[in-house]
Amino acid sequence: METVKPLDVASRKGKLRRAFLKVINVKKLTGVVPEGEEVERAKKSQVKVKLDDKVLVKNATNLSVSFDKLEEEYEKTLSMEALLAKLFATVSSIKASYAQLQYAQSPYDPAGIQKADSLVVSELKTLSELKQSFLNNQFDPNPDKTLVLAEIQELSSLLKTYEIMRKRMECQLKLKDSEILFLKEKFQESKNQNKLMEKRLPLVILHNHFVTYLNHTVKSIRGFVKLMVEQMKFSGWDVHMAAETIQPQIFYYKQENHTCFAFEHFVCNVMFEAFHLPCFTSEPSSSQTQSRETFFERFTELRSMKAKECLASRPKSRFSRFCRAKYLQLVHPKMEQALFGHLHVRNQISVGEEFPETSFYAAFLEMAKRVWLLHCLAFSLDVKASVFQVSKGCRFSEVYMKSVAEEKFSRLSESEPRVAFTVVPGFRVGNTLVQCEVYLSRSSQRCT
Repeated sequence: METVKPLDVASRKGKLRRAFLKVINVKKLTGVVPEGEEVERAKKSQVKVKLDDKVLVKNATNLSVSFDKLEEEYEKTLSMEALLAKLFATVSSIKASYAQLQYAQSPYDPAGIQKADSLVVSELKTLSELKQSFLNNQFDPNPDKTLVLAEIQELSSLLKTYEIMRKRMECQLKLKDSEILFLKEKFQESKNQNKLMEKRLPLVILHNHFVTYLNHTVKSIRGFVKLMVEQMKFSGWDVHMAAETIQPQIFYYKQENHTCFAFEHFVCNVMFEAFHLPCFTSEPSSSQTQSRETFFERFTELRSMKAKECLASRPKSRFSRFCRAKYLQLVHPKMEQALFGHLHVRNQISVGEEFPETSFYAAFLEMAKRVWLLHCLAFSLDVKASVFQVSKGCRFSEVYMKSVAEEKFSRLSESEPRVAFTVVPGFRVGNTLVQCEVYLSRSSQRCT
C-alpha cells in the first residue's frame, strides 16, 4: 500500500497557485485573456492537479480501510485475551473452592463442605458458559474491564488458597504440638520405667548371669579338688583320714566317691571367705569404698584375660594379691611338702613371684579367677551380696538347699533328712536367694 507524502501534494498545489496568479496578472496588465501556449499550459496544469487529487483521495480511502481492519483485529485479540484471563481466573477459583472443600472435610464441617461444593458447581457453570461463548464467537464487549476483573478474581482466589494452606498448616502445627506433648509424656514414662527397671535389673542379671557364672565357678572348684585329691593319692596320703579330719563322724554312702565333697567344703570355705566384703579380704587396712562401675570394669577386663597373663603383667594388682593370699591359706606347708617334696614354690609366692607352669597351679589360678570374677559380678549390682551356709544337723529344705547326691537323697528312709555339712555355700544377693549345696547323712545330730 502506497503511503501519502504530504510535502509532494503541497508542492503541486503551490505550482497550480503560481500558474493562476500568472494568468490573473497578465489579465490585469493587458485586459485580455492570454491565449496560445500559455492557455494550453494552464489547462494541462489543471488536469494534472485533478489527477493528483483523485490519487490522493483513493490513497486516503485505502488507508482508512486498513485502519478499520487493524482496529477490528485488535479488538478481537483483546476480547480473546479477556476470555482467556476470565478462563484462568475461573480455574483458579475452582482450585480455591476445591481446597476449601478438602479443608472442610478434616475436621468434618458440613456447612463448610456444602458452601465449598456450591462454589465449585458455580465456577464449573461459569467455565461451561465461557466454552459456549468461545464456540459462538460471543466475546465480551468491554474486554479492558474484564481483564482487570479477571486479574482481581485470580489474585483473590490465590489469596484464598494461601489462606486455606495457612489454616491447614496451623492445624498440622497443632497436631505436631500434640504429638510432641504425647511423646514427651511417653519419654517421661519410659524414664520412670527405666528407673524402675534399674532397681529390678540386679534381680534379672542375678538370674540370667550370676547363677550361670556361679555354676562355672563351682565346676572349676571341683576340677581343682579332683586334681588335688589325685595328687594326694599319688603322694601316698590317706584321703579318707584327711576327709575325716575336715568333717568328722560323717557317713558317706559311697566312700570312694563322696569323700571328695569334704575337700570341696574345705576349698569353698577358704575361697569364699570374706566374699561379702567389697575388698574380698578381712584385712582392716583395705579400702571399703569402691563403686559398682569399678567392679564391673574389673569383671570385663579380667574376663577376657588368662589368670597367668594378668599375674605376669600386674604382679601387684588386687587380683594378684588375692591369688597369693588364697594359695598360702589353702595349701598348708605340710601338704605342699608332701605333694611336691619342697617349699620352694611357697617361698616364691610369698615374695610375689610368679606361679609355676604346672597343671596343679593352672587349675588353682583358673579357680581363683572364677571366684574373683564372681565377686566382681556380685558387687557390680546395686544390692548387697552375702554368703550363707547351713549348720550341721539342720533339717533339709528345698527352698534354701539342694543335695549334691540326689540319687542317695531319694533313698533315705528318714522322713526328715538332715544336713551333714555344706559343700558349696549359698548366696543372697538383694532379695534373690541362690540355694547352697549340702551333703545329707543319716546322722541323728540336730542343728545347734
